[in-house]
Amino acid sequence: MRKTKVIKAVFYTVFIFFILYVILVYFLVSACLVPSFMDRLNAFEDITRKCYAEQVQTTDIKDNRSKLLADTAAWLETVNRNKISVQTTDGYTLIAAEFAAESDSSKWVLLLHGYTGWKEEMYQFAYWYNEQGYHVLVPDLRCQGESEGDFIGMGWTDHYDCELWIGYILSNTPDAQIVLHGQSMGAAAALIMTGAEKPSDHIVAVVSDSAYTDAYSMFGDKITEWFGLPAFPFVDSACLMLRARGGYNLRDASALRAVEKSTVPTLFIHGAEDKMIDVEMSHSLYEAASCEKELLIVEGAGHGQTQEKNPEVYYGTIEDFLAEYVR
Repeated sequence: MRKTKVIKAVFYTVFIFFILYVILVYFLVSACLVPSFMDRLNAFEDITRKCYAEQVQTTDIKDNRSKLLADTAAWLETVNRNKISVQTTDGYTLIAAEFAAESDSSKWVLLLHGYTGWKEEMYQFAYWYNEQGYHVLVPDLRCQGESEGDFIGMGWTDHYDCELWIGYILSNTPDAQIVLHGQSMGAAAALIMTGAEKPSDHIVAVVSDSAYTDAYSMFGDKITEWFGLPAFPFVDSACLMLRARGGYNLRDASALRAVEKSTVPTLFIHGAEDKMIDVEMSHSLYEAASCEKELLIVEGAGHGQTQEKNPEVYYGTIEDFLAEYVR
């Protein structure tokens, strides 16, 4: 009888521990990937505050940022902007802003923002591309900004969603030459697109700014940094939870595997002082890429600050790189 009681006690203890562990993993996935849940935790504000604290705050970056934002604001006052939408196969409405080139052109750029971002963050890049004669499409990625969705896609569900935007571009310009320009998670999504089984022949180049190698590694880093928990076993458990709830696996979202198969010319850009996504990730991506490629490391720039640290070098390098592939 005593042995039976001990066995029951052990069983109930293990069962309770398991339930608590599942609840904790559920919380972690929601706190990192479900915007509505993040809102209730004020997670967006916390992430923004942490990101700002990790940025480089030099006078030149602040001055260049102010000028870039002012120039962009002036451009927005004059340019024609259309709001467009597409429907995903799982029933969500995605929203984008479209800026048409002033003259007839086959050149398009698809601009992809980062984790917990929104399309307006990419308008400064839209301004530059539009001035170069490009039609510009800037979407809010799944469940961010004005777009609907369930879970932030970490580049994986986004690369499927972006095929819908490619379809929209081609419906307007059948002979379009499309550049993918992404920042952070958006850059990872762009790279994953190039490693797809049948990437569009219309994608002629990629500008990858501050990309990570894979979402699995990033999730592990952030669980440790934000919650003080070890990557193992929580990331693997999160993968199982996310597959059950969100329909995808963090391990699938690998830009590194994608570039190993890519044939799309790619410019990798990263800030040397990036505290969010280590610059070594872009080095790894560059070394693994099988396509024509170029690497620009900007000294003194933090995460997503390369265009603000040295806009002449940043945009000049992009212009020279794209001149080889966009006619």
